[in-house]
Amino acid sequence: MCSSVNAALDAGEEPETDCDLMLAQMLQMQFDKEFDSQLRTEEKKLNGDSKLSISFENYRMVHPYEDSDSSEDEVDWQDTRHDPYKADKPTTTPRKGFTGKGKNITTKHDEVVCGRKNTARMDNFAPEINVGDGLGMDLKLSNQVYNSLKQHCYSEQRRSARLHDKKEHSTAEQAVDPRTRLLMYKMVNAGVLENINGCISTGKESVVFHADGGSMEEKAVPDECVLKVFKTTLNEFKNRDKYIKDDYRFKERFSKLNPRKVIRLWAEKEMHNLARMKKADIPCPEVVVLKKHILVMSFIGKDHVPAPKLKEAMLGSEDMNRAYYQVLHMMQQLYQECNLVHADLSEYNMLWHQGKVWLIDVSQSVEPNHPHGLEFLFRDCRNVATFFQKGGVSEAMNVYELFNVVSGLQLSGDSEADFLAQIEALEKMNEDHVQRRGKKTYSSSTSDGGPPLLHHEDD
Repeated sequence: MCSSVNAALDAGEEPETDCDLMLAQMLQMQFDKEFDSQLRTEEKKLNGDSKLSISFENYRMVHPYEDSDSSEDEVDWQDTRHDPYKADKPTTTPRKGFTGKGKNITTKHDEVVCGRKNTARMDNFAPEINVGDGLGMDLKLSNQVYNSLKQHCYSEQRRSARLHDKKEHSTAEQAVDPRTRLLMYKMVNAGVLENINGCISTGKESVVFHADGGSMEEKAVPDECVLKVFKTTLNEFKNRDKYIKDDYRFKERFSKLNPRKVIRLWAEKEMHNLARMKKADIPCPEVVVLKKHILVMSFIGKDHVPAPKLKEAMLGSEDMNRAYYQVLHMMQQLYQECNLVHADLSEYNMLWHQGKVWLIDVSQSVEPNHPHGLEFLFRDCRNVATFFQKGGVSEAMNVYELFNVVSGLQLSGDSEADFLAQIEALEKMNEDHVQRRGKKTYSSSTSDGGPPLLHHEDD
């Protein structure tokens, strides 16, 4: 039966046979030939025009390959028995440590012998360390040079490992580390988000992504959401500890957390601040959910297009005047009703949407009783006053008037230095009062009839 199969193959006919062994062998042969053909292609692609080539001969399935008459299939397999780096006559050092006699004695410490050994030892360096191509060269490395190269190799390996670890635990400019990516995937898998569309904003402390909202059992999820991912690179927060370490709401927890977990505290701090603002009906994003250092909020914009910043919005005189009074009212609400100071308020952290101003980015916001709370408020007032005065709002107050209207204090001064000196004195008075009482609440006025003391209420 098998002979009839061969005869049918020679005649170009499709054989009919019950010889399963023959069919299996034919199929296996065809598979092996295809495998060898793919192997040759990979070998050519890998070697290219390199002087040094790698042979896959040991992985061939058919030995030798004799099935093709095409010159394209002919492979000049490299003879790997010849090693150009190998000495013609291998030199060995006997156990006694030297060879020869008299003036011709050669010890194991011979400069030439050691140099060649050191050159051969470079093959043991890590693959990522490029040691060069010494083909046809009798290289000899002194012990000093070899030891320096070896130390450099170890240093580079350690540096590479540190960089890899840092990359794995940090967020880049517009990318996220694997742990953060896993958290985002879990939100999608849980149905909180339908999908994550891409990055819409980057900053020093966070990266913002747009997403389509899903559903949750306990609360409704907006159709469009944003994910504010706080960067886990610690250097971005090294100059911002003053906004949280002296905040009475987080002071005790801040001192007990390691630096990396403090970043999660930033996300939690923004969530609490937004909750206060939402309760006072201040236009701001609505918090959906908080997962470690990822804060999901409602999207301020429409159809994947974020609302413009107040700096970029082309407002007419009427809208500019309306925006000014809205900002003034929101600053008063923020200070008096929410017991907060934005601490980074400017035309870059205010959005223009649906004919009104929306406040964003309140992770650094502090309470007025913060040791630098009034200084932050003065800075906010200076930014707001400068922007609207340049924007052509004739009724815009100067920084001193705006500060007094928002805070309810009646400070005066001929210069900014005098005004700031009064603010620092008031902050020092309030801080001493807090330490004296040992509590987080103060009376609304001083016993000597001075300016009212700031007061703090726990959340």
